[in-house]
Amino acid sequence: MTSSSLTRHTITIARGDGIGPEVMDATLRVLEAADAPLTLEPITIGLAAYEQGHTTGITPEAWETIRRNEVFLKAPITTPQGGGYRSLNVTIRTTLGLYANVRPTSAYAPFVHSMHPGMDLVIVRENEEDLYAGIEFRPTAEVAKSVKLITRPGTERIVRYAFEYARAHGRRSVACMTKDNIMKHTDGMFHRVFDEVAAEYPDIRAEHHIVDIGAARLAAQPERFDVIVTLNLYGDILSDIAGQVAGSVGISGSANIGARYAMFEAVHGSAPDISGRGIANPSGLLNAAVQMLVHLGEAPVAERIANAWLTTLESGLHTADLHREGLSEREVTCDEFTDAIIERLGARPERLREARFETRRISVPEPVAPVVVRERAGIDVYVRWDETGRDATVLARQIELAVASGPLRLTLITNRGVEVHPATNSESLMTDHWRCRFLPAAVAGGPAARITLGEALAVPVMLAGGGIEVVGTEVLQRVDGAEGYSSGANG
Repeated sequence: MTSSSLTRHTITIARGDGIGPEVMDATLRVLEAADAPLTLEPITIGLAAYEQGHTTGITPEAWETIRRNEVFLKAPITTPQGGGYRSLNVTIRTTLGLYANVRPTSAYAPFVHSMHPGMDLVIVRENEEDLYAGIEFRPTAEVAKSVKLITRPGTERIVRYAFEYARAHGRRSVACMTKDNIMKHTDGMFHRVFDEVAAEYPDIRAEHHIVDIGAARLAAQPERFDVIVTLNLYGDILSDIAGQVAGSVGISGSANIGARYAMFEAVHGSAPDISGRGIANPSGLLNAAVQMLVHLGEAPVAERIANAWLTTLESGLHTADLHREGLSEREVTCDEFTDAIIERLGARPERLREARFETRRISVPEPVAPVVVRERAGIDVYVRWDETGRDATVLARQIELAVASGPLRLTLITNRGVEVHPATNSESLMTDHWRCRFLPAAVAGGPAARITLGEALAVPVMLAGGGIEVVGTEVLQRVDGAEGYSSGANG
């Protein structure tokens, strides 16, 4: 028996849409041939569920099965075009608390063309927060807003997972990528927590990159990276860059890991344009299944499958997406490629690096919230104002008149992040959406004064009483004595 244990694992599977059923059937054939100790419970999700009226693409019965089995192997699905449909992947990740997205990416040159044959890295992406939290709204006719949500507990958990992953898999370094030179509070928090956690892992080299130059280095010198940890949006982009630089996004698998549940999937989509033609490459989902086996503690079976896949690549039998004249021996169908992998179970690659996996389960403790001192500092009030000329000085006079009887004073107005009062910027395009900051008068010439919540919330009431349309508010805080809000202009 090839399994590392006598335990059989019951997992949930979904065949998905487009090429999903083809690549799932291929993957299951390989798992069965390798004697993977799995019991399968299929569910229907995706297009069929959407068409039944389930806006998330998943039925209550499917949820019950996923929660019961805790491990989920999912083929690609199709989200219908048009409004009203939520991303199934995002829904599953956030509902099940799958906070870590793990995407190993390696080059398989010369059998899969890549300019970087030494590339072998893993991207650990925060999976629940950031702009993907989906907090968006239209406060005015001219403006749409999306909230970038970063939490300290979420950041600490994903950063610690990245370091624990590096230890468990013999990786030497963890690189953090943020844009904290611009987003000082959101990305700044991610960077600060990274530095704090990194200090607890002196055996692993830690480094930080601004994400734009980091992405350029990833594209030009991927060999310099080992494990990359980053925020949700950046991780999504960097993962696709890494996959393409390695040779093909279509062969990468992805693990979504939480404290209790885990989901494994191919990185690529459902590719309906090639569905039913028999030319799909099952490698992405098969490599996700290998990650799943490692997660279940079945490393010997995972190694047997991965090495058979590597040996098949070495043989030159390639599906249409990988086939290259001079590099490939023969172009094969999805079924032929699957048969070739099954025939090579037990074989080991001769030129590509042999697959070896650790069975140690990664465990990350729940983050402990630090003790901080918070003080209310003021309030930002967002207003819709569209008078002819959109002159900020006119708006400022109306505001100052409206709040004259209150304890807070207007200190700043911005439009699209640009300060327009008290400084003026006549060259900036003005919209109908204005941020107006109110602080205690003492702030200007002396120590910061404390204010009550009632004093802060009285400001939008007074503005409304003065005929100014309020469309949003944000109570400003000082945290441990430091301003917990942007300074104003371009903040």
